[in-house]
Amino acid sequence: MRKLDLPPVWLFGAVVVAWTQASWYSFNLSFGGAWSDFLGGLLVGGGLILTLLAIYEMRRHSTTVIPHKTPSHLVQSGIFSRSRNPIYLGDVLILAGFILRFDAVVSLPLIPVFVWILEKRFVIPEEGRMRREFRADWGRYEQKTRRWA
Repeated sequence: MRKLDLPPVWLFGAVVVAWTQASWYSFNLSFGGAWSDFLGGLLVGGGLILTLLAIYEMRRHSTTVIPHKTPSHLVQSGIFSRSRNPIYLGDVLILAGFILRFDAVVSLPLIPVFVWILEKRFVIPEEGRMRREFRADWGRYEQKTRRWA
C-alpha cells in the first residue's frame, strides 16, 4: 500500500474528483470563458516545468525522488535554491490548472485540502528525515530557502 502513497497518486485522485465534479455536478457555476482555459494551461504547464526541473536536479545529484526514502544528497542547487519543495509546488499548480481548465468551480477547496495532504503525508516527514540525515547542512538550507516559495 505504501507504494501507492505517492504525491502523483494523490494528484491524480484530486484531478479525477475535479473532473467528475465539473462533468456531473457543475451547479451552473463557471469561471467564464477562454481566460480560465488559458490560465489553466499556463498553470499545468508551469507545474510540469517546475516538476521536471526538480527531477532533473535530483537526478543530476544521483539522489532519489521517492518521498518515503531518504535522499543520499541534500540538493540545494537549481530550482531547490528557490524552493525546498518544487515538486509539490508543481503538483499544486497542476491541480489548480486542471480545476480552471475543467471549469470545476466547486472543486476549488480541493487545492488547500491537497496542500494539507502534501504537508502532513510527505513534507513534514520528509523534512524530519532530512534534518536527521543532514543535520547542520539542513539547518542552514532550511533557514535560507522557503518551503513553498
